[in-house]
Amino acid sequence: MGNDKVRIGFVGVGNMGQCAHLKNYAVLPECEVVALAELRPKLAAKVAARYGVPRFYTDHAEMLAKEKLDGIVASQPFTRHGILVPELLKAGVPVFTEKPLAGSLEAGEKIVGAMATSGTWHMLGYHKRSDPATMYAKAEIDRLKASGELGKLTYMRILHCGGDWIQGGFNDLIRSDEPVAALSWDPPAPDLDENGRKLYISFVNYWIHQVNLLRHLLGESYGAKYADPAGRLFVGESVSGITCAIELSPFRTTLDWVETAIVAFEKGYVQLDLPSPLASNRPGSVKVFRDPGNGVTPQTVVPQLPSVHAMRQQAINFVAAIQGKMKPLCDAVEALEDLKVARQYLKLWKGI
Repeated sequence: MGNDKVRIGFVGVGNMGQCAHLKNYAVLPECEVVALAELRPKLAAKVAARYGVPRFYTDHAEMLAKEKLDGIVASQPFTRHGILVPELLKAGVPVFTEKPLAGSLEAGEKIVGAMATSGTWHMLGYHKRSDPATMYAKAEIDRLKASGELGKLTYMRILHCGGDWIQGGFNDLIRSDEPVAALSWDPPAPDLDENGRKLYISFVNYWIHQVNLLRHLLGESYGAKYADPAGRLFVGESVSGITCAIELSPFRTTLDWVETAIVAFEKGYVQLDLPSPLASNRPGSVKVFRDPGNGVTPQTVVPQLPSVHAMRQQAINFVAAIQGKMKPLCDAVEALEDLKVARQYLKLWKGI
């Protein structure tokens, strides 16, 4: 693409569209937000004016027909991704949506099929992968696996107790009292009753980040093997036989945000601590502990990381992927694995 700026179009500028995404893309020198589509015309006009977006539409199809875009950011309810994303992929440019891929396996498979025939790709908003702390931890874990200096990777767990996930992130949200137009929604999962569908939607809406992060840090696929009756523990096993676990809110947090991942080796570990999703200018932290034995003094390393938050770095990464400088951190094919693991867990937990 040379030195030309990446031309981005937005589909939807509600809460997350504005505060998690648009305000990050709007300040990147590598890209230009050239248009947005928003069903509420007053909101569209206000948002476009604040962020210097030259054109706005009330229909995404009109935007796609009239604009020359290099990428699309569509922050929409995931239970309509199966309808919307295949439409957007027809534009033939990369598409970004929030996680999860969809609200059912069937809708997810439809999206993967559409991506396969589109000639482009679809990146999912697993922003935790873009946190500078996660990027550092992932590189170090991969290096330690390759070098073997701390022995074999033996175990991984994530502890998550979410509290205030916004932490002031909506303070500058532009609001509108316009009614929300009626939308089309994906068909519900055919193999679940109403209660099962609610449980599944709730799980993939909240816990899918940890399901995805587990695979990312392990560097390989895994399946669900155990779910405790209280719904506090998820245990999986990777394809190479590594046990992994997610501790699901074993205690309450309200103002705090607790999210810790530990990747254990025989002679040490890598610990990753992440902030709340909309915390601004604050990355997570990493601790690397090495204990080689044989009289060598154990060592703990805590790297200093840049003051960049995950949502901003995610925007940088999406633009870089469009430019061909890197691969999308998680595409629809891998995101479909998350939906499958969630379905396995629900069967283990509730027998459905």
